[in-house]
Amino acid sequence: MNPERIYKVLLGPHISEKATIVADGSQQVVFRVAPDATKPEIKKAVEQLFNVKVEGVNVLNIKGKTKRTARGLGKRNDVRKAYVRLADGSEIDFMAGE
Repeated sequence: MNPERIYKVLLGPHISEKATIVADGSQQVVFRVAPDATKPEIKKAVEQLFNVKVEGVNVLNIKGKTKRTARGLGKRNDVRKAYVRLADGSEIDFMAGE
């Protein structure tokens, strides 16, 4: 996979209460990914970018909610998330810079 595609596949970590619980309990990390990203692409991107071993990838699509605004109806963006299970001994620390 070319380096340019790696940065287009992974859009960033998804930080939420559920993602934190999953990270602590079951050795998983949650990422926001591109809408056209496949499981093998996500696996390769995480392994190459963070130098870790990935055991598996689960992907889910979240449809954007329709909301009322002052100008009528609006729609939030759709989101695609990937739950990446890391091998034993592998760890990704997003807070290492602080």
